[in-house]
Amino acid sequence: MDLSRSFTIRESSHRILNPLTPEKLATLGAAIRLRPGASVLDLCCGKGEMLATWARDHGVTGTGVDISTVFLAAARERAAELGVAGRVTFVHGDASTHVAAEPVDVAACVGATWIGQGTAGTVALLERSVRPGGTLLVGECFWRAEPPGQEAVEACHARSRDDFETLPGLVRLFDRLGYDVVEMVLADEDGWDRYVAAHWLNVRTWLDANPDDELAPEFRAELSREPLLYTTYQRHLLGWGVFALMKR
Repeated sequence: MDLSRSFTIRESSHRILNPLTPEKLATLGAAIRLRPGASVLDLCCGKGEMLATWARDHGVTGTGVDISTVFLAAARERAAELGVAGRVTFVHGDASTHVAAEPVDVAACVGATWIGQGTAGTVALLERSVRPGGTLLVGECFWRAEPPGQEAVEACHARSRDDFETLPGLVRLFDRLGYDVVEMVLADEDGWDRYVAAHWLNVRTWLDANPDDELAPEFRAELSREPLLYTTYQRHLLGWGVFALMKR
């Protein structure tokens, strides 16, 4: 059980595997008023930057779960680098079935709602791990503007217009699920650029070093295609944010 090699190549230079900048990630930790000793579960934790920096800055403890052995190795290295290896644990496993052994103060899935087959299912999954009165963190895409056609939809990595809500639509969905939205931190275009455009240099660097690899044709086509699709469609159509939720 592991993540495909293409993902780890594409995100090889990234510490944060979503469009949040380090400054926005720090803003999120401050916004939800983390206290020393608070427990955090991070499903699909990637390279563990959220847990590691929050353990350093706020004194939290936590567990991260991810399917990628490459990302988890980077997470453990980062925790050691920041001097918090004793406060955070990283587990190789299927986040879609993971439930905390003891209820946590904060249960998060920041940008991987496919583990619950969508936003509602991910909220239900996180709810199984959070203590009464605790906080859920859900990172999700939304439409900033109406996509003009199917090419635009697919350029935003969706199959149909209905795959994503608008921002008000997400808030209405959380309300229907019985949650108050108590905070949110939204990515901006600079955050998207730093996340998406960094893929291109990672891919090009890898292609130069591995021209005969079996993935090379796929990545060559991607590098010729994705910058134009991103600048034409995704950069102005697709939003992303982390929403802090508390059960009513």
